[in-house]
Amino acid sequence: MVHPALAAVTKRIIERSRLRRGLYLQRVSAAASTKPKRQALGCANQAHGFAGCGAGDKSVLRDGTGPSLGIVTAYNDMLSAHRPYESYPELIRDAARAAGGVAMVAGGVPAMCDGVTQGEAGMELSLFSRDVIALATGVALSHATFDAACFLGICDKIVPGLLIGALTFGHLPSVFIPAGPMPSGLPNGEKAKIRQLYAEGKVDRAALLQAEGEAYHAPGTCTFYGTANTNQMLVEIMGLHVPGAAFVNPGTPLRDAITRFAVQRVMSHTALGNDYLPIGQMIDERSFVNAIVALHATGGSTNHTIHLLPMAAAAGITLTWEDLADIAAITPLLCRIYPNGQADVNHFHAAGGTGFLIRELLAAGLLHEDVQTVMGEGLSAYIKEPYLQDGELAWRDPPEASGDETVLRGHANPFQPTGGLALLRGNLGQAVVKTSAVIPERHVIEAPCRVFHSQEAVQDAFKAGDLNQDVVVVVRFQGPKANGMPELHKLMPPLGVLQDKSFKIALVTDGRLSGASGKVLSAIHVTPEALARGPLAKLKDGDVVRVDAVNGTLDALVPESEWAARPNALADMDSSHHGTGRELFAPFRHLVSRADLGASIFAYEEEHA
Repeated sequence: MVHPALAAVTKRIIERSRLRRGLYLQRVSAAASTKPKRQALGCANQAHGFAGCGAGDKSVLRDGTGPSLGIVTAYNDMLSAHRPYESYPELIRDAARAAGGVAMVAGGVPAMCDGVTQGEAGMELSLFSRDVIALATGVALSHATFDAACFLGICDKIVPGLLIGALTFGHLPSVFIPAGPMPSGLPNGEKAKIRQLYAEGKVDRAALLQAEGEAYHAPGTCTFYGTANTNQMLVEIMGLHVPGAAFVNPGTPLRDAITRFAVQRVMSHTALGNDYLPIGQMIDERSFVNAIVALHATGGSTNHTIHLLPMAAAAGITLTWEDLADIAAITPLLCRIYPNGQADVNHFHAAGGTGFLIRELLAAGLLHEDVQTVMGEGLSAYIKEPYLQDGELAWRDPPEASGDETVLRGHANPFQPTGGLALLRGNLGQAVVKTSAVIPERHVIEAPCRVFHSQEAVQDAFKAGDLNQDVVVVVRFQGPKANGMPELHKLMPPLGVLQDKSFKIALVTDGRLSGASGKVLSAIHVTPEALARGPLAKLKDGDVVRVDAVNGTLDALVPESEWAARPNALADMDSSHHGTGRELFAPFRHLVSRADLGASIFAYEEEHA
């Protein structure tokens, strides 16, 4: 039995989306074909399409009816998470041949690392890279020769961009194939301690770099629970992975077996056979509701309050922040993974992993079981964990009890009764706040504000000792139209130092924080943004600001008449529009929607009004 409040939110999403979803499904049906698409092309077109293939693959593509699988890959060998993908195309090609078809790399998409660009100019391209990835996916699949697609991507903007692109080609059966997290390195608590000591000037840069290198040390996804691993959790619960795929380490026989099986599954779903399951029909409103539940139950990345909206819109589904907040209010927090705890995703996987989590959420009535997945009908197939039996892939039930209740718990004994994400509204606009890593005593902060236009200015004030007081730090002109809405993760160590000195500290910004945002109460994604004449532009140093995650308010405690008459401050954004490729993204800054509409060039206010 589905929780009545979850059923009510799902119903309103379906009703709100009825027209757009119906038109989308009509387009999916119109694009389907029971014959290989390539056979409808001209001879010269077909010849170009298989010219580079070996004799066997060429024969299948030219004369046969075997399915053609397009691989869209985010491989590069600078990013640890994507480094393992170098060998995947050959593995996938072999698995496709075994299934009677052919696989080819259709195209590559860019994959940038927020960990490398944090605090640097490149971070101002980060959010926009999601939409670039969606566009690149469209180019990769535009040759119209494929009967199915698989997507190789892991990190922050890569998976949302790939899924937007995949849903745009909704007539293709699709599967997402992860590469897994790196083995555990320096414990997260020790890493965070070194960062804070460095911010206080108590250790030098060499010590900081040593600690960071011990934490991020091998091929695979970073092991903390940021946006990358939240991606994997959500995609699995949406049924776009095969069961248990998310957190198996790279370079292992089990990982290779999972990849081969994923290829077999997606090729069994093409329109050429009797089990056609295109991604546009497979993923529906219930799939996205399940993803939102998983986000809250695990204390996942706040970046998904932005990403989920354009992902859903690509399937004709309209989500709102209210949907996310209402689901958070009924979803218990079942995981403590850094930054919400000290464990990493390897510890989560060992404690019971996604199979245990899905079983508990289904038992609580907090997931829709009757969804379609790459395994077919029903989410119950995902209450399993993969293993090798005599060298062959098999699945077994997850443990009855959590292997470590400091990391993962059942629904009857949650860490807290709600998911820890709240929607704030007030005279400063609308924002989201993640409270799952913030102690309850700090869920309401009221203090004079200090206003900054960059995180570097905050760091300078901190180093000068100007912030040693109760303070709400406001960092504005960081929204999508201003400079691409960068993450402001470098604010966390200095603000954490101030909080540890027993000052009341909060952050308010129209920028973003990552999934590892940490322990300081932070009202983020404030919309309308300051550059769009949002009320953040009215704030002055010394105004008292109240951030109230209990009652869901965000206000400047300024007399109403004074507030109404106060002009908006201006900012010179020229330095954020040039260098490191930022010139190329002027059209994105012009087109991008508000944060509460997904901060996307594909979603416009008129469509969601």
